[in-house]
Amino acid sequence: MTAQAPLTSRQRFRNACGCQSVDRPPIWMMRQAGRSLPEYRAVKEKHSFLEIVQTPELATEVTLQPIRRFGFDAAILFSDILVVTEAMGQPYWFREQGGIAMDFAVTSKEDIGRLDAEGVPDRLSYVAAALKMIRSELDEDRALLGFSGSPWTLANYMMEGGSTRELSAARELFYTEPRLFEELMEKLTLAITEYLQMQIDTGAVDAVQIFDSHGGVLAPDTFERASGQWIARIIAGLKGDTPVIVFSKGTHGCWDTLVNTGAQVLGVDWTVRLADVKALLPENVAVQGNLDPLVLSTTPKVAAAETTAILEQMRGSGRGHIFNLGHGVQPSSRIDAIEAVVSTVKNFR
Repeated sequence: MTAQAPLTSRQRFRNACGCQSVDRPPIWMMRQAGRSLPEYRAVKEKHSFLEIVQTPELATEVTLQPIRRFGFDAAILFSDILVVTEAMGQPYWFREQGGIAMDFAVTSKEDIGRLDAEGVPDRLSYVAAALKMIRSELDEDRALLGFSGSPWTLANYMMEGGSTRELSAARELFYTEPRLFEELMEKLTLAITEYLQMQIDTGAVDAVQIFDSHGGVLAPDTFERASGQWIARIIAGLKGDTPVIVFSKGTHGCWDTLVNTGAQVLGVDWTVRLADVKALLPENVAVQGNLDPLVLSTTPKVAAAETTAILEQMRGSGRGHIFNLGHGVQPSSRIDAIEAVVSTVKNFR
């Protein structure tokens, strides 16, 4: 009898997305996985963040850096969720003291009316070029992911005029002027759907992820109306069978709504046990997560122990599991801790 060939990293990732059996969970890291690397900092000394995002050659280099160093099973495009808002007519930049600033805040019906949701893929053609370039240089056996922010998360940046702790403007609009809120969300939904479809149409990506980073600021009873339904419309509007991962941070009372978006995989943040989440989901929905990102700033011993604990929670579950952080990589992450996580996952059986 001929021995079965071992799964490639790409096959392992695809199987996990489809809740098929894998010998061990595939591993990749959330966005900006290279921020703690000296090779990334060397690029940043010569180029701004936006220059890297908008230059396919630079985006390709930065995307591949963590793959070369750590050997993740999948790479994620180096980009930014706010490229969509810029393409709609609301540019952004980075404050010297940190954080993001939009050129203006969306505060009125007139502001929303000026946003152009048509032709966003054409204005983001550099993303398609980067994906094709990354695919050509990435090991054929490794998966590649594209992504976008959710309509709700982008609306918060747009209405606050940048990054802030408040996140009240979009909620206020949702409650007080629902028709105007829907007008903004419809534009964002159209733009994001076309943007993700462009990524899929490149033929380069194995999955796309929707980051609903601000979903947790919503009350559970409003999450479906303010965020979930718009994500569901995006997924329903995508053509083809490319898996969609939805990561909604802090929305632990909304699992039914998240399942109803139609996502094949749900990302889980680190503030809930993965074993508890898997018990609440249908068996045809895979999970992704959910190591506390701060663990990467500790020691290899701690990182390996915390990783093992999550893997043991999922042992024998029969459900697709993609190992990942419970949110983005922090700049303070230690290289030896990341290496310990990768080694632990790859040696787990």
